[in-house]
Amino acid sequence: ERLVESGGALVQPGESLRLSCDASGFSVNNTMMKWERRAPGKGFEWVATIFRYGTRDYASFSAGRFTISRDVAKNTLYLQLNSLKTEDTALYNCAKGNLRGQGTQVTVSS
Repeated sequence: ERLVESGGALVQPGESLRLSCDASGFSVNNTMMKWERRAPGKGFEWVATIFRYGTRDYASFSAGRFTISRDVAKNTLYLQLNSLKTEDTALYNCAKGNLRGQGTQVTVSS
């Protein structure tokens, strides 16, 4: 099983990004998965979860700005990031249980 994240970039405050997490070795369908992030010098911080049957949950800082979703046909998990702030700068990882990818860097700076 493997997860590969992509889509991170350097953007300005207020801009948007869509992060992708390509899964292999298992199906994202009916699988609980989540996005986490790690800012410089800090530990992992939970961002959002999509549960097996599609229910979603968000951290207080991500609710209303970020959207977690999945494309079963592409076997990919997504995280849409809107209205980005400088404090959103972090390495973003997708995860299934203890399985994580290498992460994708999001930097928000003017």
